[in-house]
Amino acid sequence: MSVRLREALREAVADVPAYPVHDRAVRTARRTRRRMAAAVAAVLVLVALVPLVGRGGGGQGSAPAGADGPTLPDRIGLPVLGALHATDRPRLGPASVIFSGQARGLTGLLDENGTIGIVGAEADRYRTYRVGYEAPAGEQVLLSPDGRRIAVPGGSSEHPRIDLVDLVDGVARHLPSVVPGSVMTEPAGWAPDGKSLVVRDTVPANPEGNAHANVLSLVRLDTGRAVRLLEAEQLPIFGNPVAFSADGSRLAWRVGDKVLIAGTDGQGISSFPLPPETGLAGKGAWLADGSLALVSRDPDSTRWRLRHVDPATGRDLGALELPAVTGVTTIRLLGWRPDGSALVVAYRPEPAAPARFDRPLEMDERTAYGHVRSIRVLALAPGAAAPASVLTAPDQVLAIDVADDVVRSGQVRDANPPWGVGGRFWWCTTLAALVLLGGVLARRVVTRARGPRG
Repeated sequence: MSVRLREALREAVADVPAYPVHDRAVRTARRTRRRMAAAVAAVLVLVALVPLVGRGGGGQGSAPAGADGPTLPDRIGLPVLGALHATDRPRLGPASVIFSGQARGLTGLLDENGTIGIVGAEADRYRTYRVGYEAPAGEQVLLSPDGRRIAVPGGSSEHPRIDLVDLVDGVARHLPSVVPGSVMTEPAGWAPDGKSLVVRDTVPANPEGNAHANVLSLVRLDTGRAVRLLEAEQLPIFGNPVAFSADGSRLAWRVGDKVLIAGTDGQGISSFPLPPETGLAGKGAWLADGSLALVSRDPDSTRWRLRHVDPATGRDLGALELPAVTGVTTIRLLGWRPDGSALVVAYRPEPAAPARFDRPLEMDERTAYGHVRSIRVLALAPGAAAPASVLTAPDQVLAIDVADDVVRSGQVRDANPPWGVGGRFWWCTTLAALVLLGGVLARRVVTRARGPRG
């Protein structure tokens, strides 16, 4: 290289600005750390939001002034996408209401309308429980009197059982069938103290298995001791509903076209036939004066009334001084409020149903999902001209049960059902974010380990 060329190159290099390699590297590393810190902070914020969203997304309904204890929401909504399950944390605590049907969030491709919605006793915190098949709330899935547990049919035909799901501690206890050879067991009624459960079993009546019998038993939950109440050939209506007297000493239930009454020791007390288009009113059928409430339809109408009878003889004591309910398939009595009003579920008919509800129809068909558009909970106050609506539900919410403690409280709160997405959605989102972040970090580590390529 000549001297002149060397000098020219030096002059050219001198005019080129120096590249701050060290400073640029430090700034790049700091920028990368800030981005990573921001990503981690975003994930932590999502994690922090999970308990808040799990409480219901839309906030909590306010209880009436002076209310202390469980209250009934004046409306219910539908479970949100990713709603927390009954046993998820944070625990729900006692419930006021459970409901089921064919609305969004209560059904799916595989569970056959088998999801139960659950609403907290003091605030609008929602949970779900998947039964796996159609099991109407208040008929096959029952809420305990204090709202702490739900009784759900479970197991298989080889090992039938009832699952008792505790909403306070999240533990699901299994109660095996107490009847040898049973192929199905279902809850039929809670005792007032919540310590016993009436269960209904189906057992084969012959070796071929083409005939069955029904067995009704009262089971102590602490000891498992069972008292057989009744065994009979299989009937469409058996042990439905089961109503306990307030002191828990007597039970009434319907079998076919009769009402049977027995003590908790299984000894029969009385029985009497039911007139056409009449049924035992519901789990709240016993009145404070010891009489028994029936529900009956006026001829050629959709007007339903509550009557009462002498439980010893079935003698009609006349219609109760409560307003009738019109335009429904039937009503079901939940219990009695402190002001003497009856709390009932009213089933609004499905307009597309082929059945005529102003004509004779079996009572169990009147509450079948295909015949009902929606339900309401009404208060029938003594001397009132018309029922008062105390709880409304979206269309295709088709069955409901209310805790006895909530009925007895007489308190109704302004509800604020959940909206948006639920806690399980955020759990999945958080997990996906963590996996993505982990992938980015792993890629950076691998890239740095390989070093720059020439």
